[in-house]
Amino acid sequence: MQLLQRKDNLKRIAIFASGSGTNAENIMRYFEDSDKISVEILCTNNKNAKAIDRALNFKVPVKIFTKEELNENSDFIEYLSKKVDYIILAGFLWLIPKQFIKKFPNKIINIHPALLPKYGGKGMYGMHVHEAVVKNKEKETGITIHFVDEKYDEGAIIFQHSVTIFETDSPEDVASKIHQLEYEYFPKIIESVILQDVK
Repeated sequence: MQLLQRKDNLKRIAIFASGSGTNAENIMRYFEDSDKISVEILCTNNKNAKAIDRALNFKVPVKIFTKEELNENSDFIEYLSKKVDYIILAGFLWLIPKQFIKKFPNKIINIHPALLPKYGGKGMYGMHVHEAVVKNKEKETGITIHFVDEKYDEGAIIFQHSVTIFETDSPEDVASKIHQLEYEYFPKIIESVILQDVK
């Protein structure tokens, strides 16, 4: 009976990634042996994304989709809604359309490599963010984990953590610091949000 209940309570997630997939891999590793949260699928808009190989290494199925499928094809939404409970954006660069937000209300979570609302919005991702932070001589930066709404980086903030920037830090140094925060906190915060929602 306990085993049946555990299976019924399992929450399933899809990871959306566009590039190398280091955060995606970190999430897959974190939940690999979990009996509460399972990574069911990796979805990508880039057939050459390194994230695909990372997913296959964890025996996670992969779906490659087009912009048309994301924005205009309700079959994709229905497919995901039957398969997963949450969508996690881990380096996914396209804007999530309104119909996804409605189908997964407060169940799409993104991580941004800055302390929002600073350095958010279209075009602000990856090294673009770190270069801007260094150029503007910021004293600190960090990560923001937030729910996704219909605009880039404007959804409700779930969690932030900051890190000091030194005058000698290059954008690459900042990127390294941010990656460490992402790896440490993103899976834990995903887990916390999902398990709180279960209660």
